[in-house]
Amino acid sequence: MEYKLYVGNLAYSVSEADLQTLFAQAGGVKSVALIKDKFTNQSKGFAFVEMENQQDMQNAITMFNGKDFQDRALSVSIARPREERGGFSGGGGYNNNNRGGTNDRKRKPRGGNNKQRW
Repeated sequence: MEYKLYVGNLAYSVSEADLQTLFAQAGGVKSVALIKDKFTNQSKGFAFVEMENQQDMQNAITMFNGKDFQDRALSVSIARPREERGGFSGGGGYNNNNRGGTNDRKRKPRGGNNKQRW
């Protein structure tokens, strides 16, 4: 079983070694993955830390959630599984059928002659 934590609101200067040292205070650390931009290699300000067991994970949440680390209040919580990435999902956005509005009437042609122009 994985005991993975999400660690957010990190200063961009924080390294994986810094997180390893910090979270070792709460118990055994299996791995640290600092998430970086793949083009710039700049930290994205969050990481995943995998702890050895349930108790170590709970200790880390209790000890570090909301605590200052390099002038930032950490956000530490149980990591949620990554959601499936599929095509476009619903919710908001631009609807090409009605140009983003809520009026479903068809457009009337413009111009002085009787030819329909779209």
